[in-house]
Amino acid sequence: MGTAELSCASLEKLALDGTFSVVAVVTQPDRPKGRELKPQPSPVKTLAQRLGLTVLQPPRVRDEQFLAELRALLPDLIVVAAYGQILPQSILDLPRRGCLNVHTSLLPRYRGAAPIQWAIANGDAETGVTLMKMDAGLDTGNIVAQRRTVIQPADDSATLHDRLARLGAELLVQTIPDYVAGKIQPLPQPIEGVSLAPKIKKEDGRIDWHLPAKTIWNRLRAFTPWPGAFTSWSSSFGLIRSQDTLKRELQSHLLKIWKAEVVEKSGEAGEVLSADKSGIVAAGGKDALRILELQLEGGRRMSAAEFLAGHPLKAGGKFL
Repeated sequence: MGTAELSCASLEKLALDGTFSVVAVVTQPDRPKGRELKPQPSPVKTLAQRLGLTVLQPPRVRDEQFLAELRALLPDLIVVAAYGQILPQSILDLPRRGCLNVHTSLLPRYRGAAPIQWAIANGDAETGVTLMKMDAGLDTGNIVAQRRTVIQPADDSATLHDRLARLGAELLVQTIPDYVAGKIQPLPQPIEGVSLAPKIKKEDGRIDWHLPAKTIWNRLRAFTPWPGAFTSWSSSFGLIRSQDTLKRELQSHLLKIWKAEVVEKSGEAGEVLSADKSGIVAAGGKDALRILELQLEGGRRMSAAEFLAGHPLKAGGKFL
């Protein structure tokens, strides 16, 4: 059972490994996407069809018709990865070996919808994947297996997502045989170290320049590619003559920052300290951020040097 891109690595590993027999794939219904809002299949459905697997797409997992279809399959084990709906107890109890969830954190840390992003945003040195025997709680089930990985400075949520997807898939196919043979006893999660990873909102990407530059940098990486780290910039555009007086028109622009690095400089929060071909340096609450790649709202992604060639951003300006 899965829907998002994260699920695909696990599905492919299970389907191509001769040890297992995937009797069906359950994924969310096709959703409208794009400018024309045409229904589009989930990444998991696309992969399942390419692999020639049976696909079920119930609008709600509690529907009696779907539950009857699921029971008829007589599954020994259900694997869940980024499915997108809470499973009722009737499904959790259905397979003989229960339901295993591939969760992209080292539980009990980061229970919830966005463990990858919050691990980076909070500056964690490492994260990992957990195979958990599901219960009715929010990621509270017993731990079957875990595997760790270091969060690299070059990581953002996209690169870490892909690595954890592969790690989870590998752990899954390695663990299931011993688990179903009764050689692994799932263990309760530790009471200490519980934290939550709530769903990311667009506003989470807005930069608070009063935060330390390293915190801003971590959040930038966490929220790339979505919702992105963004800030406002006010610049003057021309002079307007009105009733024999000159007025300067101030226009606000939204800037999305793609890549940056922390530098040891200081100034007022959000102040542009320098702007040249090496980057745009803006002060945080502590130290500063050198912006290397950015994108003006409605424009294309570009280097700082390319941006400065066409936009009058100078030292003394300010990000809001």
